[in-house]
Amino acid sequence: MEIARVRADAPEAVRLVRTYFADVAGRYYGRRATEAELDIAMAEDPNDALLPPRGAFLLARQDGLPVGCVGCAGLVPLGHGMVELKRMFVVSSVRGRGLGARLLAAAEDVAAELGATVIRLDTRHDLVEAQGLYRTRGFAEIPAYSEGPYAEVFFEKRL
Repeated sequence: MEIARVRADAPEAVRLVRTYFADVAGRYYGRRATEAELDIAMAEDPNDALLPPRGAFLLARQDGLPVGCVGCAGLVPLGHGMVELKRMFVVSSVRGRGLGARLLAAAEDVAAELGATVIRLDTRHDLVEAQGLYRTRGFAEIPAYSEGPYAEVFFEKRL
């Protein structure tokens, strides 16, 4: 398994983010998301903040194929050394093998490299696997710091 920084607008990154949106939208709707719904979701929540020099996007590959991603949105103006973690995702075929923890550790390293002292993130109530991962990696639940339409549970970790 290889984890590398890539541009968030690279074709393989965009395809994987679309897979991410399909996964989380499918859970939200309780059915497979349509292509039109995915187009809307991607347009409403672009990867712009994950582009250098403001941010970073990490892509995991297994046997050369993208299998996971995390966007570490460095220098997003959350204030005083805080960055926001976005797009934490591992494809279902490789879940349960520790890749999420590896991606999260890599994101923490990149955040520190970008000068961050705190990482924040939000997730939904139904994404219980993600919440478990964050807690086991030292993230603590905090009060809401944003009002995103799908932001229901908030976490923070000091680096």
